[in-house]
Amino acid sequence: MKNTRIVFMGTPEFSVPALKTLAKEPGFDILLAVTQPDRPKGRGKKLSPSAVKQAAQDLGIDLYQPEKINTPEGVELLSDLKPDYFVVVAFGQILSREVLDIPKTYPINIHASLLPKYRGAAPIQAAVLNMDEQAGVTTMVMAEKMDAGDILLMETTPVAPEETASTLHDRLSLMGADLIIKTIHSIEQKKITPVPQDHSKATYVSMLKKSDGRINWNNSAKAICAHINAMTPWPGAFTAVDGKRLKIFKAIVSSDPMQTSVLPGTIVNCSDKGVFVAAKEGIVQILELMGNSGKRLDAAAFLRGNKIKPQAYFE
Repeated sequence: MKNTRIVFMGTPEFSVPALKTLAKEPGFDILLAVTQPDRPKGRGKKLSPSAVKQAAQDLGIDLYQPEKINTPEGVELLSDLKPDYFVVVAFGQILSREVLDIPKTYPINIHASLLPKYRGAAPIQAAVLNMDEQAGVTTMVMAEKMDAGDILLMETTPVAPEETASTLHDRLSLMGADLIIKTIHSIEQKKITPVPQDHSKATYVSMLKKSDGRINWNNSAKAICAHINAMTPWPGAFTAVDGKRLKIFKAIVSSDPMQTSVLPGTIVNCSDKGVFVAAKEGIVQILELMGNSGKRLDAAAFLRGNKIKPQAYFE
């Protein structure tokens, strides 16, 4: 029986479960893993490999790390492999029509949203930020326009109120790995027909910037807590008091009745239970935060070393 020939393209940790799952699936042959070149990281700017490169090396899969995939060299290399499929998961480069036409069957993308909602670079954070009740993953036939290809399969998962982008990322990553196996088998068994997206319902989410982490205290307490969850782990939600920046890791909407006829951002109480801050509507109870020490602390431990006076104001 002929093996299914696959070229895998991906870069971050989100891509790794799909690569590992494909590599161990009987009858699947991973011809090549394509990932971004090593990039400088950390204070020392030392070149670091991508998560996919590390996983591919552990699995003994050949690697290709082009600065640009759409070059004549890239097209020739991929064409010579004669793949049945590309499987692309957060690769980080746009594929040209010439490259997309190489696979015998389909170039397939795993995208971490329920398309056409949240096309673009930050769908997981968008689902948490917007307090969606459901998120999910989609497999689609890749098109030249970003995340606009025909849908193959979808899988959904509930989003809990305390969900962070970090926990949802990990769950969707595993779901995507399972879904790509199901997708390819369904195609091979002729049990699946690509369905065009309703482009009129498409929404786009841009790549996050560090500045997106700043908390806007003029929002409701519920929206602020969702923002903190969406910014975890990166870029991290932050605010400042008396010119000192604080990073906020965990917060809930307070159930304690308190005086709220103060300006949003006003600290109304500090105790072992947390730092309580007035929002435009409701009170935010900060449970975990970090100051200049660089240590993530619960509120009680933080307040032992950092005095915050009630009625101080978060900027």
